[in-house]
Amino acid sequence: MPRFSVVVPAHDGPGRLPDCLDSVLGQAFADLELIAVVGAQEGLCASIVGAFADRDPRLKVVHSQPDQGLPGARNAGIAVAEGEFLLFLDGDDTLVPGALGILDARLAKCDEPDLLLFDHERVHWFDGGTGPALGRLWPDAPTGAFSVEQHPALPDVWVPAWSAAYRRDAVARHELAFVPGMFTDTVWSVTATLRARRIAVLDRICVRHLLRRQGSRNHLPGLHHMDLLDQFDLVMRRAAELTTDPVLLDRVFHQMMGKVLKTAATPGRLPTPAVRRQYFRQATRLYCQHRPAGSRRPGGSVGLQQALLASGSYVAFSALRGTKRRAGKGIRLGRRWLRRLRKRIGNPYRAFLRRPIDENLAVFSSYWGRGYACNPAAIHAAARRLAPHIKPVFLVTKDHTGSLPEDVERVVIGSARYWEVMATAKYTFNNVNFEMAVKKRPGTVHVQTQHGTPLKCMGVDLVEYPAAAAAAGSLGKLLQRVDRWDFNVSSNRHSTEVWERAYPGEYESLDVGYPRNDAFYTSTADDVAAIRRRLGVPENRVAVLYAPTHRDYRTDFLPQLDLAAFCRALGDDFVVLMRAHHSYAGAAGLEGMLRSGALIDVTEHPSPDEVCLAADALVTDYSSIMFDYANLDRPIVVYADDWDIYRETRGVYFDLLAGPPGPVARTRDELTEIFRGGRWQDETSARLREAFRRRFCEFDDGLAAERVVRRVLLGESATTLPPIVPLGERVPAPAAARVPLL
Repeated sequence: MPRFSVVVPAHDGPGRLPDCLDSVLGQAFADLELIAVVGAQEGLCASIVGAFADRDPRLKVVHSQPDQGLPGARNAGIAVAEGEFLLFLDGDDTLVPGALGILDARLAKCDEPDLLLFDHERVHWFDGGTGPALGRLWPDAPTGAFSVEQHPALPDVWVPAWSAAYRRDAVARHELAFVPGMFTDTVWSVTATLRARRIAVLDRICVRHLLRRQGSRNHLPGLHHMDLLDQFDLVMRRAAELTTDPVLLDRVFHQMMGKVLKTAATPGRLPTPAVRRQYFRQATRLYCQHRPAGSRRPGGSVGLQQALLASGSYVAFSALRGTKRRAGKGIRLGRRWLRRLRKRIGNPYRAFLRRPIDENLAVFSSYWGRGYACNPAAIHAAARRLAPHIKPVFLVTKDHTGSLPEDVERVVIGSARYWEVMATAKYTFNNVNFEMAVKKRPGTVHVQTQHGTPLKCMGVDLVEYPAAAAAAGSLGKLLQRVDRWDFNVSSNRHSTEVWERAYPGEYESLDVGYPRNDAFYTSTADDVAAIRRRLGVPENRVAVLYAPTHRDYRTDFLPQLDLAAFCRALGDDFVVLMRAHHSYAGAAGLEGMLRSGALIDVTEHPSPDEVCLAADALVTDYSSIMFDYANLDRPIVVYADDWDIYRETRGVYFDLLAGPPGPVARTRDELTEIFRGGRWQDETSARLREAFRRRFCEFDDGLAAERVVRRVLLGESATTLPPIVPLGERVPAPAAARVPLL
């Protein structure tokens, strides 16, 4: 029998789940079982749990129905637990290092109590830890084990389930279980405390509880707040069954009333005036029903609120609540609208916002209007084929209007038509972001398509890297833009996990693949040949694409690689296609190599997927193009001459050199030798590429754009979308050139 059974519901939050599981399995005190409860046989959380279970036999996988929520998941974990003591964690919580050893020692010292309460720290998603949360319970606690009557602050309805260890045989003896609905921890905490024969406390932080940017579900608006009244009723009935001590009953009553009044005084939590009245009436009935005999109301505002609640005076209660807010609110609103009005004088956008939403209008934009490219272009093309009722328009800057296909309706950014479509479109698609002046109207749908798989740190993860963070701009504005997203497209599970952490929001992750990569599976040999002719690639040469990424520690583009020397070393059998990062211009200073035909500058070519299709091999450093190019199953060489500097200044999510898509060169001479010696295309290179493709080409199968259109524009359920084609069954577009024997 293990000492501890740690139950972790793993229905959502894949971005933090690995940290949670690691924090348990990595404890120095190893006498434990970890019970991960997943809501589906498949999915990202299930795959993460499965991978951990394959590595560590102490992890037990249990399934519960997703509609049973957190209570059902915890109960499913309790049912299979075998440990002496139960612990609970949410999927984004972590045990602090050494926590289980400390808990074991305290339990032994206190002669194995039924309940051991310990502290936790609430960790703000951005600002970090907020310090101990239950300090009120420790100063007057008896030494050693005690009964609930001996502690001056227990029961405490604010103690969460994951801030205590519960003796499993006591839980079984009393048939303790989490009740359905929201606020389930309240009923569990009070019941477990009153049922415990012997209690002990530990003034140590053992759990770090993440405060999500989206906020606690218990604080979000909705009808679920009516559950609080049901739990209030249940808590008071159970308390009356378990104790006749008037002090304990009065303590529980007033603590629960604090929760009830907080919701009643926060109208934003309840969706309509009618629901607020209903809540107040039901709270009044329960107050009168459960108020202990002889209970005295507190003084001040809280006591007044209780008196108004007891009398059922909703109008007076609302007036009391309103006087606290009304004074400053009007001034703030007036100033806000004045600022907005000044900004929009002379701009037709405000007038367009008064028009009804066009349910069939879809706006697409790519790279700040630089052309018809990337994921938005691929989705645009699929929408025209699969959703003919949709009227698509593509945004473009004035300088790039000529780069769009003739049959694509274009709208120039900044024009009156631009403001009109941005104000009235039902759907918007972008691989970067729209300007801050654009308002997300209720009922509209915004799809963030992304434009690469993240190796480098992104979003809020950049705060630890000042140079990159400064270039990225205001974090506050970034989060405002994230709040617009309804869908976020992902090409692999790694990306899904990273996006959840780097861009915290309420969007749905579209784990469907990158639409721009569909071309890697739908293009034919004739298509590849035609692209090469358009780019000027000679038929008898091997095309090597060189695509470096941006350096945050530099402000100009200067290739890390000496391209002239590299071209000469490769010889006449090769031609190098150079594609600079979109933040820079092309091959300035390399005119001689361009004239010789050994180098072709493809930086300005509008389609990166066409450039990839034309290339027989890729040389890159840390650019996300490697993840896309891997779909073609063609050789990739990593040129990592400044990896240590890049990793320290930009930050990365994994060690690329430990799992590269092909051979790694740290110097120009090493790179040249990789090509001259044939290592770029040997069996070792193929094995590295195969492992890389399994990890990062997971969802890309040629059907990504169709899935996005069906899910977003046609409203189909995610479960009915075309299934992902297994990697081994996919056939990528063929390379064109014959590979020379070196």
